Amino acid sequence: MVVDDKVQYTDWSQRDDIKAELKVGLILVLAEHGYPPVDRDEVYKEIFEQAENFKNYRVGVEG
Repeated sequence: MVVDDKVQYTDWSQRDDIKAELKVGLILVLAEHGYPPVDRDEVYKEIFEQAENFKNYRVGVEG
């Protein structure tokens, strides 16, 4: 999973390189499933927020 691979790093949300990799990965996954390109950063910001929530939930469940 694209998100799971990138949010494994503790500081992923502070690192522009990891966020850029996540964004590219999301673009590829969306294109693979026939979604049109998304050119608005607000969409990716929302996805990053969901990824942070996903990470926090997963740590709470596993930890």
